[in-house]
Amino acid sequence: MAILGAAGRMGRMLVAEAASAEGISLAAAIENPSHPAVGRDAGEVAGLGAPIGVSIAAPSAPVAADVFIDFSFHTAVPSNLALAAKSGAKGYVLATTGLDAAEEAAVREATAKFPVVCAANMSLGVNLLLGLVRRAAAILDESYDVEIVEMHHRHKKDAPSGTALALADAAAAGRGVGLADVATYGRHGLSDAERPRGEIAIHALRGGEVVGDHTVMFAGEHERIEFTHKAQSRAAFAKGAMAAARWLPGKAPGLYSMMDVLGL
Repeated sequence: MAILGAAGRMGRMLVAEAASAEGISLAAAIENPSHPAVGRDAGEVAGLGAPIGVSIAAPSAPVAADVFIDFSFHTAVPSNLALAAKSGAKGYVLATTGLDAAEEAAVREATAKFPVVCAANMSLGVNLLLGLVRRAAAILDESYDVEIVEMHHRHKKDAPSGTALALADAAAAGRGVGLADVATYGRHGLSDAERPRGEIAIHALRGGEVVGDHTVMFAGEHERIEFTHKAQSRAAFAKGAMAAARWLPGKAPGLYSMMDVLGL
């Protein structure tokens, strides 16, 4: 396994998971060349208390790894995918959010070379939530207003979260509409009209050290249904990514989701 973004919050968690996971060995820990952790032992950076013999390195030469796990910043994704291709990767787990059109195109191009599991959120609970939200949106008509609220730690750079967008996509898909046609992002000021029927609203909160909270509300005239997922530890994401990494080898090139990994 090679971990991309190895000195970041999730990268450190993945290094710790890889150090103790059965059947997995850490072949490389990759980080931005300007990161101060480059050159240090990945185990020490991850807080394991002892070196593991793998130094955090800048991306350059091909890496002898079967599967790459990418939790890096979105601008690094195209170069990370190129490194995986040069390395003859047998699989790629992409959990980076906030991709722009060019970065998404790079992902599509890579799926012709090796299998890619791409998910806005790697946790089992969130992927179950996506299915529940889609089903609820298909059952409840547009008299139920959909509001999505997410909260993350103050350090998160993109907003709304990729998981919030995935939940909004699930609600839109359940109603058979395109998210771009019904989405609104936050509200401010005085509007000349009331809330449009069928609108799906997404709101982002940032503060403290919140790992990740997501709530989807279906607010009707006489009742409100809420689906909430709260991540108590980043270990939920790391364990999901490890499950995807184990699942990938032997799969045909293409784009997969955590729903495929989990058989949902």
